[in-house]
Amino acid sequence: MKVKYLLLSTTLLNFVKMNFMKNFLLIAAFCVAFYSCGTGNKTMNNTTSANTENDTIRIANDSLEYEIMIIEPGFESWLVSQPPRGFYGQSLLESKNYSFVTEYNNRVLQPGKFSTNLYTEQINYDPALDYGYEVNYLLYNYFVYFQDKYKQKFIGGRN
Repeated sequence: MKVKYLLLSTTLLNFVKMNFMKNFLLIAAFCVAFYSCGTGNKTMNNTTSANTENDTIRIANDSLEYEIMIIEPGFESWLVSQPPRGFYGQSLLESKNYSFVTEYNNRVLQPGKFSTNLYTEQINYDPALDYGYEVNYLLYNYFVYFQDKYKQKFIGGRN
């Protein structure tokens, strides 16, 4: 009887040790996962607010009396990943921009068919004016960004 009791006692002790270790490891893993989830959110929020503040691009020319302001979170960081200035010719950019502006303005005039949150007001783009390379480059890339981000398809678009 003593042998059975000793064997039973040893088995019970091993079972308790194993359960304690399993529970301890489970609790430790849960704590690590919980802690890592919380610290990641703080980092994401700080970088997002910093990027949003810097995503305003203003282009103006007082002699031609025009101004373009692009206020779109994420546009400036997206622009860095696009083909560099000089990759496209100015005439190609002007042609694409005229097409994109025409399509955009047509959608502004159809609020029942297209979202008024995306198409708020018309863009005044005169193809007879020489806006210069920089304006055409940024406007073209904004339209590409707009199509990608909001899942829109313009005639002659890059998607």
